[in-house]
Amino acid sequence: MLLLSGDQEEEKIQIKSIVFPVKYLNISKDLALQQLLVEWDVGKSAHDAKLAMSFEIQVRRIDETTTVWTEFHNVTLDKSGKPLHWIWNSDLPLECMSHLVRIRSKAEASKIWSQWSPWETVLGLDTSNNSRPQIFPNEKIVEEGSDITLCCIGREGQIIKEFFLVPAVHVFNRTNSQVGLLTVKNVAHQGAPHITVYCRESCNEEQCYDHAVFFVGKPPDTPSDFSCQTQDMRIVTCTWSQGGDTYLYGRHSPKYTLSEEFSQKMVPCTVSCSDQCSCSWDIGQQRIYNITVTVENPLGKKTATDVFDVTHRIYPAAPFQLWEESTDTEITLYWKHQNKGIELFCQTEVLQPDGKVELHNCSDTHVRYASMTLGGLQPYTEYTARVHCGAAKHFWRWSEWSEARTIRTKEATPSGKLDIWREITSVLGGRNVTLFWKQTPSFRANGKNISYEVTWEKVEDGSKPESVSFSSVCNSTRISIDNHSYRISIMAKNNVNYSLPSVLIIPRATGARELKEEQVNGTDDGIFISWEPKHIYDNYIIDWCNYPMLQPCDLQWKRFGPNTSSALINSAAFVPGVRYNFHIYGSVANRASLLEKKTGYLRELPPLHDPTVEKVELTFNAVTLSWDSYPTNESQSGFVRGYNVYVSPIQEDCSLKGSKKHVLPDDSVLCKYTIENPEEKRYTVKHLLPNTKYKLVVKAYTGGGETPIVNFIYIDTPFNSNMLYLLVLLVIVPALVAAICRWKMKWLKECCCPVIPSPNKSKVLSFKEYKIGSGKVLKISDCIPDMLAVDNKAEAQKLHPWSQLSSAPTEDKIDGPSSSWIYPNESEERDFTPTPTPQTHIWFENFAYSSHLGVESEPETLEASKPELSVVLYQPHYYFDIFNEDAASTPRETAGRKSSLRYISQTDHKAHSKHRGQTA
Repeated sequence: MLLLSGDQEEEKIQIKSIVFPVKYLNISKDLALQQLLVEWDVGKSAHDAKLAMSFEIQVRRIDETTTVWTEFHNVTLDKSGKPLHWIWNSDLPLECMSHLVRIRSKAEASKIWSQWSPWETVLGLDTSNNSRPQIFPNEKIVEEGSDITLCCIGREGQIIKEFFLVPAVHVFNRTNSQVGLLTVKNVAHQGAPHITVYCRESCNEEQCYDHAVFFVGKPPDTPSDFSCQTQDMRIVTCTWSQGGDTYLYGRHSPKYTLSEEFSQKMVPCTVSCSDQCSCSWDIGQQRIYNITVTVENPLGKKTATDVFDVTHRIYPAAPFQLWEESTDTEITLYWKHQNKGIELFCQTEVLQPDGKVELHNCSDTHVRYASMTLGGLQPYTEYTARVHCGAAKHFWRWSEWSEARTIRTKEATPSGKLDIWREITSVLGGRNVTLFWKQTPSFRANGKNISYEVTWEKVEDGSKPESVSFSSVCNSTRISIDNHSYRISIMAKNNVNYSLPSVLIIPRATGARELKEEQVNGTDDGIFISWEPKHIYDNYIIDWCNYPMLQPCDLQWKRFGPNTSSALINSAAFVPGVRYNFHIYGSVANRASLLEKKTGYLRELPPLHDPTVEKVELTFNAVTLSWDSYPTNESQSGFVRGYNVYVSPIQEDCSLKGSKKHVLPDDSVLCKYTIENPEEKRYTVKHLLPNTKYKLVVKAYTGGGETPIVNFIYIDTPFNSNMLYLLVLLVIVPALVAAICRWKMKWLKECCCPVIPSPNKSKVLSFKEYKIGSGKVLKISDCIPDMLAVDNKAEAQKLHPWSQLSSAPTEDKIDGPSSSWIYPNESEERDFTPTPTPQTHIWFENFAYSSHLGVESEPETLEASKPELSVVLYQPHYYFDIFNEDAASTPRETAGRKSSLRYISQTDHKAHSKHRGQTA
């Protein structure tokens, strides 16, 4: 339904619901641009209504069921009735496969779409009958960084077997039976001039292969620094920079063209490029130009434009044919130029001897040549000058520089004075004076052939002066004078005249007073020197030797003003570890007096070598080291401040009394003793242990420290003989005395207090017993002796019951006059039957004990006992104890003593027997 409403100004159509289907659809393709061109129409009524229409367009490929592209196209129709157009850029070459397009429409105000138009097909080569596989695109320039999709179309009935690139890159590969696809993302220029694509079907014949070449490059850069100018108002030249490499060469390389906007013509010039590109043409009558330069290659084109008035773009040619005229302080420079009729403004650049550059401006008013005068120059000095010019009116830019010309001014009298100094050495009958001179910064020779003249004369009597001349290569001489005061002067001379004289007064010789050298410290920048100023001096001089070890040394000196009291002396010759000596002089009226002496190092280093220990004195607890010949003078690489003595036992760390611990890099510990007086070259290390191995080293130290500890002296402390004596007195002698005393005490005890056996402790008391009165009665059968000792055989015979045992095999004879041991045989003892007697008496007797027990045996008791010895009457006598040789007595001692008896129990006898067996 179409609703119409109107007013007096215009008539509008409002669409509620209307459908204008597509009348026809026409599709074509542009293979060069890989574009589909879609054309359609909706009929005259829609154009007449001037409707705002919306169109939905879909694109599909023949082998794909889904839509690859959908787009909405809005357009307002007019009464012209022209068909509508839409262009679609395909990412896939259109040759690879057939494409289908359809379209539908609706009014923008409506919600109702028309029916889809039928699919219109644009055929690809996949439907053709080729003689071999084909790759599309078959030749193409690819922009670096872009994406590209390639296809390989196989012959009908063939399958694509291989489809790849060389050089190989990561690609997205998609293949159906007849068409293979490769998609390369972010194509890069890999150093190869091109990329080759290969395709092969499943067969191996020649017609089964195909390949294509692709070039990767960049579009050209926009021409930079594009400008145009003229040198002579006849020819215009435009120049520009060509930009970066496009990686495309030959017929694909960038092409430049120039066009002029006002005349609408191409500029008739030939472009040439090296470092810069340029193009020139004749001006003619035109004065204002609008020039556009275009650079183009297959990947794109760029332009640059310059609009100018040629009279404002004058770029003069460089001046040429320079020449000059000069005096000792001025140079007049002349040159020529090619720009006839053009007023120029020129500038001269002058390079000074010290490297500074001065610019001088002038106006070029001469027709044939121009000139400029440079004043205030130094005599006999080289200057380098060059010239460039620009347009005086409408200045555009300077011309190129002319060739540089070097010019020397004329000679003049030397200016300034020489700086002179001296070194005085006393000799027999006078003095030798070594004179030194050098050119000060204010001194100028002002000439070529420079020489020096030295003159000296006595101050007092006005005697005739003496003089001598030297060439320019000399800077010192030595003269001999007596002890009078002398006036010495030195002048420089060139081909023009003499310089002003430099004067030095040598005072009369007097006794020189000795000054003590003071040590000074160095810094990274030099050696700092200070002195006590005095108002009477008009300047101060410090002298030293850069190479103090050389003879004669190269004496150096510096002068300082009257208000100066310190200075930092530096020199490229100063090196660490070398001692430099400085003398400070005060000067008044050309007379110099020595004020102070200083000595120091730029930087102190550790000593060059360690002290050599020349003498080692050892005791059992101390060692004394001496290193008397160690030098502490200027031969050292620093001021020797003292010495360190390191000591340690070889097998362990050290902790000697009075020392400090010093830890080595290997974590071992040494004892450190410090001697802070460098003249003290002897030291005693105390508190050592006797009979011990020690390692020692002596190191000198300076302000730069000391060298690493590497080599040691090894010593062995002797054995302490006093300790041996003390050991003898405190250990051996008391032990010997104790042994003697022990032996004597045993002997004395044996003599005076022999051991008294106690019956109560005897084992016989442990047997059954019965008492008669207060005494203990033992049965003989309960107390069978193990052995009996008698003094002689006669006494033994009295013991008749035992005499029958004399032939027993256990009897042993003991050496001695009347002693024997008797060992009764147990078996024989049981078979022996004693003769009964009415009474039995048992006696125990020695010096300290005597008892007598009388027992009247009861017959019944005796008879009840075992058949053993009933009565034994035994008088005990002294015996020898063979188990204790120390207790043995001589026969005389035995005769002088009462008889004694020792009872030996069976247990004791077994112990003695065991002891004898072990001893044997």
